[in-house]
Amino acid sequence: MDIYHGWCDLKDGVGDMEFADAFTTYMEKLKADGFIEGYRLTRRKLGLGGEGLGEFHFMIEVEGLAQLDEAFGLVASRAAPVEGIHFAANSLIKNVRFALYRDFPDPGRVQGEELF
Repeated sequence: MDIYHGWCDLKDGVGDMEFADAFTTYMEKLKADGFIEGYRLTRRKLGLGGEGLGEFHFMIEVEGLAQLDEAFGLVASRAAPVEGIHFAANSLIKNVRFALYRDFPDPGRVQGEELF
């Protein structure tokens, strides 16, 4: 499983539940259409978090880079209906940062061998 991570802050005047609802609508559409496997939205607690990371953290799970590329292709098309729900979530945030991680060890990892 590959996990696409994002950290962001809300634009001034945006309510936390407004963002959560828009994000959930967007992710549920991608999940229902088979473009992602799952997602989570979390919020920083007690002010703890890495420097430069936003108040909110989201994780989008995909089966591999091919599925992630298909999701990116769909969103990049800017076609209805995904463009409207993408814009509804994306227009609420600022200072967004991204990362891509994978489960480890993953099925491609040869067990018991160290190269270095």
